[in-house]
Amino acid sequence: MKKVDFVSHPVTSLQGDITVPGDKSISHRAIILGAIAKGTTTVTGFLDGDDCLATIAAFRAMGVRIDGPDKQRVVVHGVGKQGLKKSKTTIDCGNSGTSIRLLTGLLAAQPFESVLIGDASLMKRPMNRVSKPLVEMGAQIQTNEGCPPVIVKGGHALHGITYEMPQASAQVKSCLLLAGLYADGETTIIEPETTRDHTERMLGTFSYPMHRNGKSITIDASHECVGSDIQVPGDISSAAFFLVAATITPGSNLYIRNVGINPTRTGMIDILNQMGANIQIDNPRYYGEEPVADIRVQYAPLQGIEIPTELVPLAIDEFPILFIAAACAQGKTILKGARELRFKESDRIGAMAEGLKQLGIDATPSEDGIIIQGGTITGGSVESHHDHRIAMAFSIAGVVATSPVIIKNCNHVSTSFPGFLEIATSARLFIDIFTSGSN
Repeated sequence: MKKVDFVSHPVTSLQGDITVPGDKSISHRAIILGAIAKGTTTVTGFLDGDDCLATIAAFRAMGVRIDGPDKQRVVVHGVGKQGLKKSKTTIDCGNSGTSIRLLTGLLAAQPFESVLIGDASLMKRPMNRVSKPLVEMGAQIQTNEGCPPVIVKGGHALHGITYEMPQASAQVKSCLLLAGLYADGETTIIEPETTRDHTERMLGTFSYPMHRNGKSITIDASHECVGSDIQVPGDISSAAFFLVAATITPGSNLYIRNVGINPTRTGMIDILNQMGANIQIDNPRYYGEEPVADIRVQYAPLQGIEIPTELVPLAIDEFPILFIAAACAQGKTILKGARELRFKESDRIGAMAEGLKQLGIDATPSEDGIIIQGGTITGGSVESHHDHRIAMAFSIAGVVATSPVIIKNCNHVSTSFPGFLEIATSARLFIDIFTSGSN
């Protein structure tokens, strides 16, 4: 694989009217539920990044006909809950934590054995958080000291359990809901904090009933998913990079269309607003079960805050770019209760603290958070740690730096945001790309 580095240059302002690619979380779930539905599911606005393509490849390997993606349109010919077939090869989830964790839950209930692997980064990510409750449900799962490869034995009847999650995680919740589609009796999941609810909304779109009572979700196996038409909104996690870029760059005025504003995903906007951002929500509407809007963002001076703990799970994927906003704010920004960031594609607390220090910002990491003292971002060179969100966050840092910022090893940006550089250019960001040798 060619090594890809970015060089991000300072700019005077951001202007424009842009759209961002489809929501990654929703795209994954549309394929998963469409594959086990009765009938055909048509998905428009699908994110054709590497992560979601890994999910498509997995279901094709299990006998599901999937047409596309063609211009972000995918047609899934569902085989029903009992129609999946054993893959002839190991299932490669690439860099996608969503794929491997959600598939583990679904495959635990199938009558055949499956082996799930991924790239070097994914093979280091913890799987016990999903394998432990699945084993309680009757599954047989083997891992390599808690990490992939994941061997799902299959052929074992699952029974419903009541599971109090020790920490908030939408992936764990979704994994158990998928297993609950097949389990004897009721499966109840109790969240310590609200997390993104795309799976629950998507089950509604596929006409599969479930019951929610506060932070408790209950599902049983007595129903079938029914094929549906799904329109995927723009990914707020992708929009976040441009929301912050326009907020921290004087003179900026940016309009972002068709962005998903699911309230379990807008913690990032709430945090920015508390810091003093100028963000306006226009034309709110729905794509099926998902709320959508257009967003206008203009430059505003930011003030450091202590981030409310209840917003942490609602902004968990956006913290790398929020750390850049904090670096540009006046005073200290304090984050606690975000240990989950240590177990993403990289240790995002450690990686961001390291990079911010290299760019002249005082950043003090802790086990579950960070303290960032706002200041002036200088130029320099930082390591992405092969993490797409780290790479894009430091690309935005270069916009307001005193000199260019070099971001190393940006190959994985395509996993979540194909077209990032093109959209950045249309918004008047200036990011060069260099390729060389092999990693």
